[in-house]
Amino acid sequence: MLACVAFVGAIPAGYMKLQNYRQVSAADRFRRSSVRRVDVKYEVKCTGTVQPVLNVQVGSYVSGPIQNVFVDFNDKVQKDQLLAEIDPQVYQAQRRQAKASLAHSVADLDQFKARLNQTERDFKRAKDLLEIKDIPGLNHSIKGIADSDYDLARANFEMATANVEVAKATVEQNQALLDAAETNLTYTAIRSPVEGIIIDRKVDAGQTLASQFQTPVMFVVAPDLEKKIYILASVDEADIGLIRKAQEKQQPVHFTVDAYPDEPFEGKITQVRLGPKAAQPNMPVNVVTYTAVVEAPNAELKLLPGMTANLVFQIDKHEKVLKIPNAALRFHPKPEYVHPEHLALLEGLKTEEGEEGEEKAAKTAKQDEDADADPAPDKETASKKEVKKYVWILEGDLLSPVEIKVGINDSHHTEMISGELKEDQKVVTGIKTAAEIVASQKKK
Repeated sequence: MLACVAFVGAIPAGYMKLQNYRQVSAADRFRRSSVRRVDVKYEVKCTGTVQPVLNVQVGSYVSGPIQNVFVDFNDKVQKDQLLAEIDPQVYQAQRRQAKASLAHSVADLDQFKARLNQTERDFKRAKDLLEIKDIPGLNHSIKGIADSDYDLARANFEMATANVEVAKATVEQNQALLDAAETNLTYTAIRSPVEGIIIDRKVDAGQTLASQFQTPVMFVVAPDLEKKIYILASVDEADIGLIRKAQEKQQPVHFTVDAYPDEPFEGKITQVRLGPKAAQPNMPVNVVTYTAVVEAPNAELKLLPGMTANLVFQIDKHEKVLKIPNAALRFHPKPEYVHPEHLALLEGLKTEEGEEGEEKAAKTAKQDEDADADPAPDKETASKKEVKKYVWILEGDLLSPVEIKVGINDSHHTEMISGELKEDQKVVTGIKTAAEIVASQKKK
């Protein structure tokens, strides 16, 4: 019996709550937001990777055990500074051997030159004796040397000349071998080709390098790391045109990194690379991205290579304009909430835009007002300078449409270019739920 009484008593309470919901004022029934005059920015968001302006890989041309390493991670180095030494004993021996070979070839050249001088004189004498001479008392001329002796002297001279040329070539060859040996010896001293900071060290003292097949990388030096840094941003192909326009207008780029989430950084677009990158090639539809290079100062060395940056590219910015909540542009009321003279317009808007119902619009509007919601801006609206839209305002207990023209938008608001709306005027963004109505009445 008590249960029945309790049940009967609950009916009037529920009925009264429903009656209160039905009897609320129109101002309490609709979710509304004010038109404000502020700056509106259209932005494109993406992620990127922090990279040095240049990565200089310092390797070794010669092989051998590492004798000394003079630098460590994060050390600042100057150009031509000694970074490490490879044991030079083998290359010193090769240089001595090359020097000895050169000295031997120079001595051979001197010897062949002396032989050339001797054969040249012999050939000259044989040439003089070969001439025919008349001797008094004889009725015929005679030769002072036989033809065979003359031919031998000439052959010896020509051979000596050729030997000198061979000796000269041998000297040049050994000189080149000496130069190569001295060069290899200098390569045992590993020096920095640029001024910068050591961001990677891959070797230790005592380690043996083998560079016969591939040049081993010993250090990675990043020049100008304290001056500027690059962020390589992966931009979707649908946004790359907007990024190039932002580059032409020299629009700023704002970004954060996970290491300093509350500290904003600013950079500028220096390059939009033409080469595409296809992500996830095994997926049915490939996602094509392009790399935009953003340059940012790095005087405090907070931006380290490899960090992930969350970038916001500012495409356009209009200052001190009236802004409309995006939820108001998507709101479509039920016919019973609209003045009768505007019902035809309401039906035409639903047919034109394919609206699926007020509940979906109300849900979207609620998400837009959620502090955690961050929907992407409407690219189609943002790319057009003027687009005709309708918003709804409360007149008495019913709603009336207001035609406006909109421009760029951000994640939550859209610029109003023209229309019969004034600053601080309220526009409807949705219909409150019963719980919201009860909560608002309790506040009163």
